[in-house]
Amino acid sequence: MEAKQFRKRNAILACLQGTTAHPGAETLYAMVKAENPDISLATVYRNLTRFKEQGLIVSLGTVNGVERFDGNISRHAHFICRRCGRVGDLAMPDLPVPGLNGARIENCSLSYTGLCRNCLREGGEEA
Repeated sequence: MEAKQFRKRNAILACLQGTTAHPGAETLYAMVKAENPDISLATVYRNLTRFKEQGLIVSLGTVNGVERFDGNISRHAHFICRRCGRVGDLAMPDLPVPGLNGARIENCSLSYTGLCRNCLREGGEEA
């Protein structure tokens, strides 16, 4: 049974690390279930919590009512479309941080919110 749990855990992590879609738990569950039909949604939630605690993934917070996750823990920012909920990766700009007084920054989360190109076109607005 333990080997089965590691197989599921590894499948969840590999799926999240292998996508740029920034899925929520239920979307991730559907993605993993295609290859692991015996997996449960509870297993996905439990492992997402574990992965966050271990620093293997990050939570982007809630987008359109769904907590979204990123398996890419390298330094980067996000663009979140407020209409369709699409989340995209952006290069992290080098920003000056005044007043550190010898402190060391260990983590930074930067997200831009707006309308993606498709939503701008659908709404008749220009980029």
